[in-house]
Amino acid sequence: MGKHAKPSGKSAFEAPGGMVRARPLPVRSAVRLRRPVDIWHKPALSAVAALAIPDLTLWALGRLDLLLYTSAGAMCALYAHGLPYAARARTLAWVVLGMVASLGIALTAASLITSTALLVVCASLVAAVHKVVCEATRIGPPGNIILTFIAASAFFVPQHLGQVPLHIALALGAGVLAWLVCMAPALIRPQGPERIVVARALEAAAGLLRTEAEADGGQPAGVPHARHATAAAVNAAWHTLFLVPVRTPARAAARAGLERLLVRAEAALGDTGPAIEASAEAEPRDARFAKAEPRHTQFAEAEPRETRTTGPEPRDTRSAGPEPHHTRPAEADRHYTRPAASKAEADRLGGWARELRSGRPLPEVVLSAAQAEELAGVAAEEPGARRPGSPRPGPRRSGPRRPAPGHPRGVRAVLVRLAPGSPLLPIGARVAAGCVLAGWASMAVGVGHPYWAVVTAASIYQANTTLSWQRALQRTLGNLLGLLLYTALLPLMHLGPLAMIALALACQLGAEAGITRNYWLGSVCVTPMALLLTEFGSPVPATTLIADRWIDTVVGAAVGLACCVLVTNRRAADRIEVALGRVAAAEAVAFGLLATGPATGADEARDIGWARDRLAGCLVELREAVEVAAGEWWQRPLPEERIAHAEQRGHRALAGLVRRLSAPALAA
Repeated sequence: MGKHAKPSGKSAFEAPGGMVRARPLPVRSAVRLRRPVDIWHKPALSAVAALAIPDLTLWALGRLDLLLYTSAGAMCALYAHGLPYAARARTLAWVVLGMVASLGIALTAASLITSTALLVVCASLVAAVHKVVCEATRIGPPGNIILTFIAASAFFVPQHLGQVPLHIALALGAGVLAWLVCMAPALIRPQGPERIVVARALEAAAGLLRTEAEADGGQPAGVPHARHATAAAVNAAWHTLFLVPVRTPARAAARAGLERLLVRAEAALGDTGPAIEASAEAEPRDARFAKAEPRHTQFAEAEPRETRTTGPEPRDTRSAGPEPHHTRPAEADRHYTRPAASKAEADRLGGWARELRSGRPLPEVVLSAAQAEELAGVAAEEPGARRPGSPRPGPRRSGPRRPAPGHPRGVRAVLVRLAPGSPLLPIGARVAAGCVLAGWASMAVGVGHPYWAVVTAASIYQANTTLSWQRALQRTLGNLLGLLLYTALLPLMHLGPLAMIALALACQLGAEAGITRNYWLGSVCVTPMALLLTEFGSPVPATTLIADRWIDTVVGAAVGLACCVLVTNRRAADRIEVALGRVAAAEAVAFGLLATGPATGADEARDIGWARDRLAGCLVELREAVEVAAGEWWQRPLPEERIAHAEQRGHRALAGLVRRLSAPALAA
């Protein structure tokens, strides 16, 4: 169900008794080729460097049998490449510790437990923990799959208890190396991650403006999609900027420049025509640069122009003060001038994005007076900021104030997401049950590598049944093609260990190029790489290895998908009810602020910013809950009418708040 979908009565998939029949499962979209992410080479090259150094060292020492343990730490280099370096340092440290802890548990169990069936249970429980913790921490790609692959493999490696400390030390040393490799670019481009996410937001906003300019008053199908893409990109950019520390004036100035750029990108999300006209009025013809104070703020959604049809009309703030709209052209002229203004602004945003990606100095932009007041108000709440009339700086606060006042952050936020009643717990139950049954089924058919079935089952579980089906199809197809590639590479493997190391690194590079956007294509390279790691530890005849891998893939995907269908997630619909309540509360605050008249200073602007961020966060949460529940099988009908009404009202209020903060001048 798309945003603001019109209520349609009984769902097409509704069954008697208030339940819902199985929804159709997509096939073509699961294997459609998509462009790789723009920074795929960063995790790819980091992983290759982190793997190559210990691999070559072990080859020189003649101990390639230890490669599994060094690979455990080196594969941590795949994580956290979208985070600023300060946050990346913390996140990677936790990833390395989590990897080492999982490996230690697996190796200890392998040295003490002789029952293969019991080892399958242990590996499945660890896989379930990996899944729910990675979802709760929102670690991002590659998620739980790397942790589960390494740990599940280690459960079935012959081991003596006295060897465990050495093997853990090897993994920890390789993890430290991976940390250093991932942090090394900070010496060259210390602002690289945040510049990239802001560039994405600018590019998405430019795409939205061009799409609406081409519509020229119509409602083409591409406009809602462009709005969603822009909202997601802006939301991700603000979240990244929250994590950028401000310890020196230079860092504060750099972050302020990125924040000003995001403010201009945000203007496309409110009401494109008025926002563009306001930006044009605020920007002098002969001067492109102006200063503004830094801020922390975030919002991810805005009101689609074509959907403002439901809910009470908020007070028109244009009548309460000299807002920018009273100087706009007449309606008859605006029809012709708005597309041209939108295209000009799109070109400007695109040019700024290219400057960010190229590493050139930050472009500085003009903001409206209202936006500058908001930034100044939030800046007053920065840690160590001087309070008016106070001879000393105010008390330091821990962490950024935004996006949600009173919401837990850090470890507390993770614990809240894992509390009893969490929608993540049924997903963990699916992973545990599916992995256990897949591993036991693999043992029943006589496969010598049951952990492959465990890893396959763990890898297919996504947010709902529909996405899990797509992942199962993608993994099965990718593994089949990967086995064909492995067969073709067998002559090269016979050239010696160095050739095998080179092939493994090449496969790692290819996997990262495709796996984020084209999972099946990335799996084509992952499969031979996984088989090569097996060859380093204990060589197995190629025919046996290929047959075992194929059987385990089919068994793991089939059993895992069956458990996904049978273990229902009834809490998905409950999450919608909670999200609807939060949206209603945030809407009430927003409409109350809109009814009080225009802001007159930094404090009022800050309050509007808080309300906007809270409402945007609630709308994002509602949309996520709806998308998860809509793809889940055997659910009661979704409250489509309530959802559409809540989103319409919320986006209307959000657009009003955005316009208020985009005004070229505040009312006196």
